[in-house]
This record gives sequence, structure tokens and C-alpha cells, in this order.
Amino acid sequence: MRAVFFLAFLIAARPAPAEWPQFRGPEGTGISPGRNLPLTWSESRNVKWKTAIHGRAWSSPVVLGSQVWVTSATEDGHQLFAVGLDRETGRIIHDVKVFHVDKPQYVHPFNTYASPTPVIEPGRLYVTFGSPGTAAIDTGTGKVVWERRDIECNHYRGAGSSPIVFGDLLIMHFDGSDHQFVVALDKRTGRTVWRTERSIDFRDLGADGKPQAEGDYRKAFATPHVVTVGGQPLLISIGSMATYGYDPLTGAERWRVEERGSFSGSTRPVVGHGLVFYPSGFPTGELLAVRPDGRGDVTGTHVVWRAGRSVPKKPSLLLVGDLIFMVGDSGVASCLEARTGALVWSARLGGNYSASPVWADGRIYVLGEEGNAAVIDAGRRFRLLAENRLDEGFLASPAVAGKALFLRSRTHLYRIEEPAGARAAPADGR
Repeated sequence: MRAVFFLAFLIAARPAPAEWPQFRGPEGTGISPGRNLPLTWSESRNVKWKTAIHGRAWSSPVVLGSQVWVTSATEDGHQLFAVGLDRETGRIIHDVKVFHVDKPQYVHPFNTYASPTPVIEPGRLYVTFGSPGTAAIDTGTGKVVWERRDIECNHYRGAGSSPIVFGDLLIMHFDGSDHQFVVALDKRTGRTVWRTERSIDFRDLGADGKPQAEGDYRKAFATPHVVTVGGQPLLISIGSMATYGYDPLTGAERWRVEERGSFSGSTRPVVGHGLVFYPSGFPTGELLAVRPDGRGDVTGTHVVWRAGRSVPKKPSLLLVGDLIFMVGDSGVASCLEARTGALVWSARLGGNYSASPVWADGRIYVLGEEGNAAVIDAGRRFRLLAENRLDEGFLASPAVAGKALFLRSRTHLYRIEEPAGARAAPADGR
């Protein structure tokens, strides 16, 4: 039987605004319409501004209009903040203490208490720190409009899933050691519209067939993604040991693909060519291509291909035309055919990577944990166009808006941009 369906987020088919309102940009895919971005930079070159951000946090910047926002937290997790900056000057215009937490949960030293990326739209910023609290903030006044502090979840290693906005819904993942569910809030009031528990029974789904009652085997850090299948919206949601397709309006589960032994999935899926692409997570990780038009358990029927070489566990993928680009955690960059999973090229960049790469104007920008930043040509042969470095390393993913890159290091937020009147380098780096 031939399934005919249409998928949203076809990169070349629709223009996107020159803003970066959520994790992975306008469409949640890491793709930017920006042009004339800088090819090279350093602490003394092409830095329009550099602003210190207090606290310790890995959330990525979001950009809209005249503002840039990030979240932050004290290292001990007692105080949680939203920080708004003037886009032109880098001056901090709002420093909002959103929550005080008397008894913070444990957070793994690699994680922080403010790792989920916020979502911004005209007049509102939506922030979540996981179980410690979720809030809407007026971006004009910096005042908290509503808050929720009653959503319980033991994040075990700390929260990491970023929220998304779909219509009037704010949709979030809570995949902890005690509870695993997806929830949709009314973005205007914070009221719960629906909540769906994960359908996997963790008691008998260990990699060795033994019960996995708690801890990492129940954890996930992924960000949801909405596409359109057969004319209807579909929420793609990566949990522990399974990836799900839900109705985003009701939370009803349509299908799932089970992956025994996989956990801590941390990426946002990408979609194209009638397929959903995503890495399965820890411990070994595979890249899966799945047809999203099924019902029920489709593990044996809708997985079109798998790849297992240098698949990232934390950085998300890029789908550009017929090609998938990815950067593994240990620094191996790869290009695959989207329809088949066949390897096109692979190259070692060196270093370690957690940030998701972005594509703009024919280039791929990759940020490393040690402060290195590679610029790669998005083509069928590997070409390293530039290697750059800033003082501190990157775990937050870059944002792109206009002709600028907004890069959050461990200590600062940068606006990287060619000076006015400078001749931007072409996409081939010459």
C-alpha cells in the first residue's frame, strides 16, 4: 500500500524569519536564512560585542526583534534567572530572578540548573528549568506573567529538554527517573491542557532483559518537534527506550518505535523525504530513519534504515537537501545520503562536541567544548573553510539572526559579525 503524506519544514520550500526564537532556530531544524555571516573570528576580530553572563548554564540564546535572551542559574541551583540583552549593544536590560529553590535536585557536573533553551515570541518569553519551575515573562517589562511549580519529576542528572510552542500550546518533555510524560500548557495562562504518560513499561526493557526501575535507563533530554503528516500535525517525541508520535492537540499516542537499552536521547529530530531522522542516544547510539505514518508499535515495519558510525549522542542533526550532516560527540563530522543512510564522507575535526551545528548560506558552523569553532562547506566532499577559537568552550548551540552569530560560551554571550562595510567571504571560503 502506498502512503501519501506531506511533511512540514521542507527547508527550501518556505522562507523563514531572520530571527532565532527557539532551540535550533525558526523551524527547529538548525537552518537559518541568514547571509553574509562571518567566516572567521577571534577574541580580537569580528566581535561586535561580548557580555559576561552570570551563573552557570548551557541554555542557547534566542533572538527576536531588539532582544536576545538566555537563562542562567547559580552553580548550586538555588536561584534561577532569565537574562535579556539589547541585541544592538549587548547591554543587559532585564535580569529576572524567576525562581528560588530551597532544595535543588542533584545535577550531574556536566549539566547545569539552566540547560533548557527558552522560547520567545512577540511580548513573551517562556522559560523552563524542568521540575523547579516553568514561567512566562513579559519581554517588555521583565515581569513574570504566570508560573508553574507543581510539575513533579526527578530529573536525576538535571533537566535538558527545551520547550516548544505549537499554536496556543507550550509543549514540554519530563523524562525523569520517577515520571516520564509529555505535557502541554496553555501558553497564555500556564494551565495544563493535556498530559500523556510514556507507554513504555520500564520494568522489563533493559538492554540485558532485566528490569530497569530507575536512573539513567528512564532518562531523556530531547526536545519535541511538530511536523505535518497526511494533512494532520504530529508531535515527534524522543523518550527513553522509544520515540513516539503524538497528536499535539490532545496528546494521544499514534505510534512508537522501541529501542531496547537506549536512553538519555538529547537531540531534536529532523524531517524530510517522507522520513524522521534522529539518533537513539546512549549507550552506543544509532541513527534511525523512520516513516511517520504508522499506528501502534511500528518498530518492525517503519524503520527504513539505520546507521551506526560516529552518530552523535548530544548534538542534533542537520538535513540540507538530500544530505544529512552530523558531528559526533568525539569530533568526527559525517555526511550521509538522507534517503538511504549511505556514507558520503567522514572527517575528524578533533575535540569534543555537545552543541548542535547550524547551517546558513551554504556553510555549517560547529562549536566545540574547548572553544574551537569549525566552518565546513555543506557539500558532497569535506572542505574545512575555517577554524576559529574563543577563550571559553561551548556547550550551548549557536543562534543566527541577520548577519550575526550569537554564541554563548561558558562565561559570555558574543555577537559575532563582520563590521559594517566589510566584504563578507563567499560560501566557498575564498
